Amino acid sequence: MDLELRNKVVIVTGGAKGIGASIVRAVAREGGNAVIVDRDKAAGEKLAIELRSEGANCSVIAAELTSGESCSKVVNQVLKDSNSLFALINNAGVNDRIGLEHGSPDKYMASLQRNLFHYYNMAHYALPHLKRSKGTIINIASKTAITGQGGTSGYESAKGAILALTREWAVELLEFGIRVNAIVPAEVMTPLYQQWLSSFPNPEEKMKNIISKIPFEKRMTTPEEIAAMAVFLLSSKAAGHITGQHLFVDGGYVHLDRALS
Repeated sequence: MDLELRNKVVIVTGGAKGIGASIVRAVAREGGNAVIVDRDKAAGEKLAIELRSEGANCSVIAAELTSGESCSKVVNQVLKDSNSLFALINNAGVNDRIGLEHGSPDKYMASLQRNLFHYYNMAHYALPHLKRSKGTIINIASKTAITGQGGTSGYESAKGAILALTREWAVELLEFGIRVNAIVPAEVMTPLYQQWLSSFPNPEEKMKNIISKIPFEKRMTTPEEIAAMAVFLLSSKAAGHITGQHLFVDGGYVHLDRALS
């Protein structure tokens, strides 16, 4: 199916690695113009070179999105380069393990700054341009906002707020024809996930334990499966009447009874 994304400009924050990179690849292969926004400039450039060698149109903006000013500069640069914007995919963030006991008020606020504030800031500055294109916003959330995880109050607060903002923005932007949805991954193998696994005394045993609790096919979700959902939601042709939704791409992890395992 032609998703009608050709030449449409799509910002992907945290687009250089992991889920973000898979989304960038999927957008590029649908003919879209993916803008990789990431603090890791080298990884972003490496991905862009790979995709350009395949004939894709993509660009890189190196940015740390922890201030409203930096988010504004990113959007301004995109418009300067492309003169249009169809979609914003808010993805950047890190499970930084800032908990209630092993944390502090200052660390908690810093975690929200890393994981939440830029979702709002990017959407705020992108909004005038999304109104013109009747575009769309996709927010990448996390199953931790639904299930809890323990020891990660900052990240979970951010992801819970992201789910709430998705519904709030979907309502607020109805009159402009802008759709807003969230994708909720559970267990997805990414560089950050691998780094977390390596912190355990026996990573392989931990991995086996995790997989045993994933109801469908006893395997982790791939980044490509998250990306497939993202490009589907981007498409006004395929998903034109979907807004305000939290879409779980997780092999049934959150909603199926894992005691059945």
